[in-house]
Amino acid sequence: MPKIPVLEIFGPTIQGEGAVIGQKTMFVRTSGCDYRCSWCDSSFTWDGSAKDDIRLLEPEDIISELDQLAPNKYQHVTISGGNPALIKNIGPFVEALKSRNIKTALETQGSKFQEWMTLIDDLTISPKPPSSGMKPNLTILDEVIAQCVEESLSLKVVIFDEADYQFAKDIHKRYPSIPFYLQVGNPYLDDSVSNHTEKGLEKYALLLYSLINYTLNDIFVLPQLHTLLWSNKKGV
Repeated sequence: MPKIPVLEIFGPTIQGEGAVIGQKTMFVRTSGCDYRCSWCDSSFTWDGSAKDDIRLLEPEDIISELDQLAPNKYQHVTISGGNPALIKNIGPFVEALKSRNIKTALETQGSKFQEWMTLIDDLTISPKPPSSGMKPNLTILDEVIAQCVEESLSLKVVIFDEADYQFAKDIHKRYPSIPFYLQVGNPYLDDSVSNHTEKGLEKYALLLYSLINYTLNDIFVLPQLHTLLWSNKKGV
């Protein structure tokens, strides 16, 4: 059985982003990403700083660890990264979870499609806006979205500034039938800010107030819930 490069397994906790915000879940974080976003809060998945923590695990090993962490206490697993969509052999893991009636979630930037993504129950595609320093290939994004299961799909764009808002507006116009989420960006990636929750709520309020008078309708506007609760702490 092909193995999966895993950096973290933790939970139970809650999902802090996107359409499944507030969902009780377990997390399996894989290593590797094809992007280098300027504000990435999980850069350890791709910058080499955690390379010694990577474990190559088979699906049954991951499920065994999930069961040990939360025996009979979970029914939902979030596959996180990095970008797990780079990994071809996650399919057997997702299938094993489905055989136990455990739902799955995945967030990816839409730069790569894998067949196993059609098995995901809660699939968030999050094309990266200008503030990230990345430039999505919209042709590839079109191709990825076209292959996904529409019923499981939502879109999310992180907002830091006006350019990000304009990008989000274009994305929403491009895919008007897909549920669309805007999420306030988190610029506080180190421990130098002591009142992280207060500052995060201020930025969320500013985003809400600014969007009231914009012409972007039929949207959901979210905070980054886990950072409001736990700042940048890992493993929660």
